[in-house]
Amino acid sequence: MYRTQLILEEKHYEFLKKLSEQEKKSISKVLREILDNYSKGSKVYSLTSISGIAEDAEAYGRDHDKWLYKKK
Repeated sequence: MYRTQLILEEKHYEFLKKLSEQEKKSISKVLREILDNYSKGSKVYSLTSISGIAEDAEAYGRDHDKWLYKKK
């Protein structure tokens, strides 16, 4: 995990504070859960977002053993 600092508007802080009290969780935990839920709809963390970045005419996923255990 990383430690970070951010500046919140008062209304956002009050929202997080009340929510954390209701759910008996830290504000940090609540924020992490909010970010997890938000990121589910984002392609930033999706495998499809990196699809094709390393395409190769010779190497295919099905041939991974050939490339991983190639004799030198």
